[in-house]
Amino acid sequence: MVKLIASDLDGTLLLNGAREVSEKVIDYIKKLNQYGVVFAAASGRQYPNLKRLFGEVCEDIVYICENGAFVKYKGETLSKTPLDKKLGLEIMKDIYEKEDCEILLSGEETSYLMPKSEKYVDHMVNYVGNNITIIHDFEEVKEDYIKISVYEERGILHSSDYFYQKWGKKAKTTISGKCWLDFVAEQVNKGEALKNIQQTFHILKEDTMCFGDSYNDLEMFQNSLYSYAMTSANAEIRSCAKYVTTTVESILYDVYQVLSR
Repeated sequence: MVKLIASDLDGTLLLNGAREVSEKVIDYIKKLNQYGVVFAAASGRQYPNLKRLFGEVCEDIVYICENGAFVKYKGETLSKTPLDKKLGLEIMKDIYEKEDCEILLSGEETSYLMPKSEKYVDHMVNYVGNNITIIHDFEEVKEDYIKISVYEERGILHSSDYFYQKWGKKAKTTISGKCWLDFVAEQVNKGEALKNIQQTFHILKEDTMCFGDSYNDLEMFQNSLYSYAMTSANAEIRSCAKYVTTTVESILYDVYQVLSR
């Protein structure tokens, strides 16, 4: 029986550029919660950004933030695994010097930018919806480095090989969207975060369902019996999941129908 459902956001729960979680999904999460099903939002996004998306159920779900580097539930931190600061500063210097690439440094409640353009700031505030803090030197940031991201508007595939080859053996390096590549501590991924949640709630892999569409979702697939890739995902991603679906909403409906019989 399904007791834990984890879903990626962009390209999965949020399709076709959607910027809000649908009321139907919110309603299904609420109904499933009444049957004891734990819902986890699993994303590369920051915690405040994720929480704003879930409206009336925002206090009832688990947040796997920053690709699993930061996990929160009911305001409490279940786990946090920061990146080494010396390594982080070296990575950010490299990103800053790379043409057409912007940096995002994630803390617990804000993301730090040292922007090359106002367009990037506008994108982060008005499209991504992050809390942001503009700085002039990343050494100003005193809190833990939870995640470092590269944003490349024209598409991260233009630079991903460069970053993988240079930093892939020192940090967990993952493409997390069309324009994004993320660096977290080596042991961090959404799958490890999901295992932590399973242990916290005493839920088995056999009772876990997950949804994803990108490379940063693959470890979740491995730790869920019911793993779903989106039909819009590439063939490699789809081949790693047990099932394929067009929408998360349709499967949440099916789970609710089974539980409510």
